Amino acid sequence: MENKRGGVVSSLISGVGGLVILTVVILVVVSTLLGANLLTGVYEGAAGNMSANFTKGIDNVSSKIPTILLIGAVVLLFGVIVLLVKQSSAMGIGAGGASL
Repeated sequence: MENKRGGVVSSLISGVGGLVILTVVILVVVSTLLGANLLTGVYEGAAGNMSANFTKGIDNVSSKIPTILLIGAVVLLFGVIVLLVKQSSAMGIGAGGASL
C-alpha cells in the first residue's frame, strides 16, 4: 500500500458514482432508441422491459441509500475516534501517571 489515502471510502464513492453514471447512460441510450423507433417488434418489448427493470432497480437502491450512508458515517466516526485515541496515547495524553 503506497501512500494510499481514503482507501475504502474513496473506492466506495468512486464505485457508486461509476454505477450511477453507467445506469444513467444505459437509460438514455434505451430511451433514445425507443424514441427514434429503432427498436421494433420483439426488441421494443424487450427494451421497454429493460427500462422498467432499471427503473425498479433504481427505486430499490435509492430506498437503501440513507441506510448505507448512515452505516458509512458510523464507521467513519469510529475510525476517527480510534485514530484520536491512538494519537493521544502516542503523545502521552491520558497515560494516567501525571505528577503535580
